[in-house]
Amino acid sequence: MGWFGFNGGSQLALGSKGDADAISAVFANTNIAACAGAVVAMILTQLLYKKVDLTMVLNGALSGLVAITAGPDYPSMGLAMLIGGIGGALVVYAVPMFDKLKIDDPVGALSVHLVNGIWGTLAVGIFKPDASLGAQIMGILCVGAFVFGTSFVVWFALKLIMGLRVSEEEEFSGMDIPEFGLAAYPEFVQSTGYDYGSGGGEKGTRAVPSGKLATQS
Repeated sequence: MGWFGFNGGSQLALGSKGDADAISAVFANTNIAACAGAVVAMILTQLLYKKVDLTMVLNGALSGLVAITAGPDYPSMGLAMLIGGIGGALVVYAVPMFDKLKIDDPVGALSVHLVNGIWGTLAVGIFKPDASLGAQIMGILCVGAFVFGTSFVVWFALKLIMGLRVSEEEEFSGMDIPEFGLAAYPEFVQSTGYDYGSGGGEKGTRAVPSGKLATQS
């Protein structure tokens, strides 16, 4: 629902019929782009992996939303569907690409937000008559340079001060027990690290066979 809020709210006015019509068009384009992204991701995962990947379908919907957000007010619903559908296709190929590059992104955030943020920004320059593709590319490069530079400084400082990674054992077992003292999803735990069944946050000695789920007793 938040996406309808900030896309529709970008009109910044609702005091006239024209404003109301513009917001309704933004709502419709936002929704159809998300639908197109989900459907394209569903079809592609079925073709590529012989099974629909639900997580990829959901990321496809998010990708459609991201792609249309750069300009949800100008396209027709058909064009919004195309923009969102391309976003859904991009995420299906971007997720394994980042995996192969060994970039740590377990939820596909780079594929959804970075890749489709770039695509949506380019789409404005490609499809909107009064927009400049060159200006859109310049915007991507400037924002990318600023974000990379400032993020590098901040994360490097954090690395020096407190470190960025937990121990290998905590990576494997998860951070629920070390940080919060309980398991958020004990029925899905598959490890031999912390004993989620004890409830005490102690390191467990129960060996969980590969492929078996450790459930809370």
